[in-house]
Amino acid sequence: MAYDDTTFRRPGDEKTDTDPAAYRRRVQYDDTAGTTLDQSQRNPATTTGAIPAADDDGRDRLGIHLGWEVMLLVVAAVLGFLLQREDPAALQRPALDALLVTGAAIGLLTLGAGLTLRAGVPNVALGPIALAAAMQYAENSDKGLAQAVVPALILAAAGGLVAGLIVTVLHVPGWAVTLAASFGLIVYIQLRPEPVGVQGDWDPTGQAFVLFGAFAALAVLGAALGAVGPVRRFLGRMRPTGDPAQRRGVAAAVPALLTMVVSSLFATVAGVLIAATADGPIAPDTGFEWTGIAMGLALLAGTSVYGRRGGIFGTLFAVTALTLFLRYEQIRDLDIALFAIAGSVFVAGLVVTRFVESYGSPYTSRVGEDWNAAPSGGTNWSPTLPETWNTPATPAPRSDRWDDGPWGATR
Repeated sequence: MAYDDTTFRRPGDEKTDTDPAAYRRRVQYDDTAGTTLDQSQRNPATTTGAIPAADDDGRDRLGIHLGWEVMLLVVAAVLGFLLQREDPAALQRPALDALLVTGAAIGLLTLGAGLTLRAGVPNVALGPIALAAAMQYAENSDKGLAQAVVPALILAAAGGLVAGLIVTVLHVPGWAVTLAASFGLIVYIQLRPEPVGVQGDWDPTGQAFVLFGAFAALAVLGAALGAVGPVRRFLGRMRPTGDPAQRRGVAAAVPALLTMVVSSLFATVAGVLIAATADGPIAPDTGFEWTGIAMGLALLAGTSVYGRRGGIFGTLFAVTALTLFLRYEQIRDLDIALFAIAGSVFVAGLVVTRFVESYGSPYTSRVGEDWNAAPSGGTNWSPTLPETWNTPATPAPRSDRWDDGPWGATR
């Protein structure tokens, strides 16, 4: 068998298309190899044929998400039953109104977390933003609702825009930028050595059903839109595919900027609601416990930590369950730290992420490359040994002349 036979040719050489023993997939090599002696060390640069888009990972199998959401609904129902048995007035007005406002505040934080996760720019400053907004409202609520809330919303939108610009211009992870922003917000919060009492008398419990209904509508509508392929691909252009440091262009910057601004606004409104329904003064702290709760609930609701998967009703059910648990824990005087609750919810959310990533992704074909091991036209190879190999060959008669043979033919 000669080395010029088609079996030994590298894919991409001529006559490969007509050779049945060659690989069907052709690879184009670059010329950056350090030596030409071993051409097999060349790096494959591009592949011919259709390559699926990196950001199009197919349609989710929503049945997995819906099954998990049924379990969340059962958990919320059990917690509601326990709360009703412990305190029958807890699910009746006026206690129900305060419970709904608390659920709306936690829900807005969770919406911001889930939105930025789906966009690939997780905002870990949600808790500090909410606490800073609560401090701002507590100090200025005596000047009226508009003068106390509007400046906080403007500052939050500006901060979200700046953070989004840093993420998109420098193309750095969103969690890193918002973590740096969190440090600045914590400095602003801790400049107050003492807790700040709420100066105003605005009571949001009068609009409790409207506030919780608005959160529920945003949660379900946003999740339904996130299940649509074009919307999901547009929103997730900043999610890393391949080289995470590679710039994605202007088209990826728009959803990143929007989600940063919207999540910051959600956190600001949540902070105002928390301050307006607080039983006492607002104490200066870090606010990271609310970031953990928001991120953990978003994951527990079925949103993947990678941002690729998400359900429909998971956010609504997860927020309802945690709101009921917080009230139950308060009535029973369990005295569980918010950081402990945030850590537990977050770990549970990571387990759910593994679940939805394993069973919620679309079916993919596992058929290998089209390869044919048939013998080429230039050789007559057979897996069975020829009969002549089984019998000893008779050596040819030797001549006594030293110049006989092929080496003496040209003498």
